[in-house]
Amino acid sequence: MEWRDEGILLWVRRHGEKNAVIEALSAEHGRHAGLVRGGASNSVSALLQPGAQLSLEWNARLAEHLGNYKVDLIRSRAATIMTDRVSLACLNVVSALLVQFLPEREPNKQMYSSTLDVVDALAQQDRFWPYRYAQWELKLLEILGFGLDLSRCASTGATEDLTFVSPRSGRAVCRTAGAPFADRMLPLPSFLLGARKPQIGDVREALRMTGYFLKHWVCDAYDIQDLPESRTRLVRLLANAPPGLPDAGDGDLTESELTWLGRARTGN
Repeated sequence: MEWRDEGILLWVRRHGEKNAVIEALSAEHGRHAGLVRGGASNSVSALLQPGAQLSLEWNARLAEHLGNYKVDLIRSRAATIMTDRVSLACLNVVSALLVQFLPEREPNKQMYSSTLDVVDALAQQDRFWPYRYAQWELKLLEILGFGLDLSRCASTGATEDLTFVSPRSGRAVCRTAGAPFADRMLPLPSFLLGARKPQIGDVREALRMTGYFLKHWVCDAYDIQDLPESRTRLVRLLANAPPGLPDAGDGDLTESELTWLGRARTGN
């Protein structure tokens, strides 16, 4: 058995003195693990950084075996992501959620494309990556079979002024129909519908919503007790973000924003 593909490295661990086992999200073969011989050596391990985009060549005697990887680096993202503690926290969550929930060896080009979009935004220090990440969680729910219906109001059929999401049905609810039950509803930030430019508070609300369904729908279905601790940490970091970050705008990052991001004051 043999195939060639490209993938995003999710995790790596040593295997014996010289080798390493890696797991990558590949474009054509899904989440897939394999053994990298010599992967613990300095020259190879320097390439095996989470978030790296790799050229993968996998082979095994039987399809169900772990198999061996030959890897070449397409793009490294470690240099920028590792210097930004919040971006690194986000990358850790992406990897943890994919490993926890995404079925092994089931191809899904949409999930690969969406994940590539997020890690590229992190590597480019795109100040709008939190929005991309919130949309990524929404896509993950859909891929796992728990997609939300945000197209129209579950009560009235209206397609405008959608403000809430029902925690029972996962369907959107307009402001008028949902107002009497607002304390039982989940927020629906309008940026998820493409309605307006978001602010950091919208991201927090979006993650509150997707987090509810990941925990109460997906975790329950997979018989998993809770979401990864790394996600809790990321939500906590976003809760401490300056109010203006990451608002739409082209201005330079302020000193408070740089401090929050964990970057040097030079912005590097």
